[in-house]
Amino acid sequence: ARWIKKDGDYVEKDEELCEIDSDKATLTLNAEASGALKILAKEGETIAVGTVVCSIDTDAKGEKVAAAPAAKVEPKVAAAPAKAKEESAQAKKAEPVATKTYAEGIPSVAAEKILREKGIAADKIEGTGKGGRITKADVLNPNIIDISTRGGRNVRREKMTMLRKKVAERLVAVKQETAMLTTFNEVDMSAIMKIRKQYKDTFKETHGVGLGFMSFFTKAVCEALLSFPAVNGQIDGTELVYHDYCDIGIAVSAPKGLMVPIIRNAEAKSLAQIESAVNELATRARDGKITLEEMTGGTFTITNGGVFGSMLSTPIINPPQSAILGMHNIVERAVVVDGKIEVRPIMYVALSYDHRIIDGRESVGFLVKVKQMLEDPTKMLFGGADPTRTLLGI
Repeated sequence: ARWIKKDGDYVEKDEELCEIDSDKATLTLNAEASGALKILAKEGETIAVGTVVCSIDTDAKGEKVAAAPAAKVEPKVAAAPAKAKEESAQAKKAEPVATKTYAEGIPSVAAEKILREKGIAADKIEGTGKGGRITKADVLNPNIIDISTRGGRNVRREKMTMLRKKVAERLVAVKQETAMLTTFNEVDMSAIMKIRKQYKDTFKETHGVGLGFMSFFTKAVCEALLSFPAVNGQIDGTELVYHDYCDIGIAVSAPKGLMVPIIRNAEAKSLAQIESAVNELATRARDGKITLEEMTGGTFTITNGGVFGSMLSTPIINPPQSAILGMHNIVERAVVVDGKIEVRPIMYVALSYDHRIIDGRESVGFLVKVKQMLEDPTKMLFGGADPTRTLLGI
């Protein structure tokens, strides 16, 4: 996809040389030894696994570039009040123009990748990094106002990445090869929001990670999957495959497209362990550091369109899985509680499922169970059972 180093550059061992796009993720190729780089494959070229893309001359010796001498700054002398205005103007003309630093306006490797994918020129971004370098944070949420381009009719063409092409193929295949149906429900998030408000500081101090909504949903989903195994199953030819474990995929929006890293055996993890896994995998996916193994497998997927403001959607199944849960934004709505109208934080949830393996009773029952445990989180401690009845042994 892109060479980070140039032909003839001296590279150190383990230094990143180039990025390779596969149909799963963007991978980096690192130097196996120190020496002079000889590039053998061009950017944009499609290559087979095992192809030699570069060589390194280990006999070459690296040369350090001498640092430029610091500019000599002459001390300034205060001008007399009578001549201040005139001498000030002359001083501005005489002052040397500030020398541009080595990093000013230069994007980091991660920032350059995102700029290229978004089609944004580096000179449109102001760098806030050391020496004026453009960082990843500068380009993730750029504040670009370029009125000069408005009213134009410019058209840009970009080659689809391997990942985007694969995603497109899989989405079309799902619509054609599965009997996909979606069922909906709503969740009163009052209980979870109360818990987060009361314990979020203590939780972070204890576990070193924030308490978000994803851990609650993942925990509720795991309990519901164990109660409705068909939702956690797959079709393999003429056989139905059921899983006694929950490998939950968390859909993450990355610069190059949607990625779904997997939390293995999520049913056995605590809320803190789930939050840590979500944060780590999401960060690695957005930075392009996620591995193929970390995205392979999975028995069920959760996607959160609410972070972008989505009110309701019908998510598409992530094959070969049979179902996917869609979370949405939380909005205060007027609802009837015990015969009275109250304002509650409500989230709409959607379950898309393959009707070939999952019946309507199972899909609705699964979503209702998720709703019940989210509205009464204590049930997660008892596998969805009533805590009071469990305590009394009835």
